[in-house]
Amino acid sequence: MTSSQQLKIKLFADGADLDSILALYKNPSIQGFTTNPTLMRKAGISDYEQFGRKLLTLIPDRPISLEVFADDFETMEAQAYKIATWGSNVNIKIPVTNTKGEFTGPLIAKLAAAGITLNITAVMTVQQVEDISAVLSPDVPAIVSVFAGRIADTGVDPVPMMKESLKVLEARPKAELLWASPRELLNVFQADEIGTHIITATPDVLAKLKLVGKDLTEYSLDTVKMFYNDAVAAGFSI
Repeated sequence: MTSSQQLKIKLFADGADLDSILALYKNPSIQGFTTNPTLMRKAGISDYEQFGRKLLTLIPDRPISLEVFADDFETMEAQAYKIATWGSNVNIKIPVTNTKGEFTGPLIAKLAAAGITLNITAVMTVQQVEDISAVLSPDVPAIVSVFAGRIADTGVDPVPMMKESLKVLEARPKAELLWASPRELLNVFQADEIGTHIITATPDVLAKLKLVGKDLTEYSLDTVKMFYNDAVAAGFSI
């Protein structure tokens, strides 16, 4: 592939730094945004609602996934309904289980039946995808976020699992499979090749899109120059 413009997959940006998010919003290739409590904490965000409302106000025309953070299903449900009032373009992220390992299926089914657009997150097995598919509403859009990058971190090739997940979700045509936690730009092309609907990536991964199609001989020379210039700037001598 010689250009990122040839990609069929939807590119979402993952993060919580408002300046970075707004900079990526200017790029029409970025079709949506995701975040999570961990990214928000790293970005120094202390007021969840203020951040969420501001984000949805500044970006009203692309999907934005915001996650519930309660651990019991009743409070998760209340948070989901509240977040859903913040903007028409919000996707409510529900973890596949709570911290006790209890499947959130009943809550997913209830929210989906109420017409809430969901993003089921922290998914890492095909069985989980099957369980989620079984409780999603066929008439309501949803995202199923499989953390392919974390799967790869364990030494397991996520591609076969993502292919199988796509087959599972054929029964839910309004549900989209999202490749989460990519570690390198190659993952974008792997996800695109097998027909994954969405990939969400951090700004540092997305920045590498400008390298697509770069001549590798030229890139080699650039790398040699970088090493030389840094050695000179450091004042190294032997």
